[in-house]
Amino acid sequence: MTENDSTRRRFLQVAGGTTALALAGCVGDGDDDETNDENMDDEGSMDDENMDDEGSMDDENMDDEGSMGDENMDDEGSMGDENMDDEGSMGDENMDDDEMDDDEMDDDMSMSPMDPEEAPRASVDRFSEEAGTLMVRSEENDLPGPDERIDFDHGLFITQGYGPDGNVVEYYNFDVQPVDPAPIYALFYENGDPVEDQLNIIDVIPGDDGYNDFWHVHRVTVPDNYEANTNTSVADLNEMDYDIEPTGTIKNCPVVPDGSTAEKRHGDEDTGLVEGWYDGQVVSYFLFEEHPLEATSDGSVPTSPIYVTFNTNPGEGGGGPPSGFMTGEGSDQTHNVVATVPGDDGYSPLWMVNIYDNADFDDVSDLDSALDANILENGAANVNCPVVSEGEPGR
Repeated sequence: MTENDSTRRRFLQVAGGTTALALAGCVGDGDDDETNDENMDDEGSMDDENMDDEGSMDDENMDDEGSMGDENMDDEGSMGDENMDDEGSMGDENMDDDEMDDDEMDDDMSMSPMDPEEAPRASVDRFSEEAGTLMVRSEENDLPGPDERIDFDHGLFITQGYGPDGNVVEYYNFDVQPVDPAPIYALFYENGDPVEDQLNIIDVIPGDDGYNDFWHVHRVTVPDNYEANTNTSVADLNEMDYDIEPTGTIKNCPVVPDGSTAEKRHGDEDTGLVEGWYDGQVVSYFLFEEHPLEATSDGSVPTSPIYVTFNTNPGEGGGGPPSGFMTGEGSDQTHNVVATVPGDDGYSPLWMVNIYDNADFDDVSDLDSALDANILENGAANVNCPVVSEGEPGR
């Protein structure tokens, strides 16, 4: 088995747009010139009238002339004020337009595309007390620490069991997950094309409230002049007020530390890591597409049954998951049975766990025999365990 420490950068194209700046002040400046010409005409005509008035009223007293002067001053002052008001008003409008231009330019600068190669990487820890349920780091289990690469092809991360017909199957163990998916955002242009090189955007990572390996795809429509990776967080999308539409699609994408590996897939899927955005930081995740997944009528992740047994039965000291799956002597083969495999109606990698009595271990090798076993607990948990291989019948 070959380890591959390199990260494959798979981009799901997205679309967005930059708002064209308005040509502020062009019309306003033209209006100012017309207004000033009118003012000059008015002033000119008034000056001529004043001169005529002064010429015809030379013999009149100074009071009349003063009165006329005051009137003229009032008229000119009034018009001056009006001109100032008009210019001020238009100036304010121009200033407002300029401010709008500045705001738009600031927005453009603050929302300029980010290069994922140069962006910071989010810290990921799947085994903290906040993130893990069955897999929580302790001194006894020595699980990888924060940001340490995880090799999912060894140890407790991969299990060999049986399919419904008794064929040997392998599946990864990604711990307990809720049925409520987390949203993931994929960006598309208004013309329907995905935005090339845009990373998908998520809002939670392991340890955050609401995190789930299973993601409900949301389609984001952005303008056709949008540049890839201008938006790098859900806050960006909300601020831009894009049209966001939930689809019916569910994707199984466990977020993991960069460099992690899981080399097995059920089909010919790519096994490399995919990159996405989380709050302006880059995250890595696997993608398992062994079977299409659609949200249920209430928007939940569909589940399928799995029947398992442990070395020590639940309810006994140290029983249940801490005791480990029971296996055949000198073998890694469990007698855990999945009710469906990829391609079957109702298949889902989110398994509803049913625990049977380990006294029935030797009798269980397929779905029929699992259903005949003594079930100790139904629906004990829901675990993310994508089936990655099917072989010949066991036993």
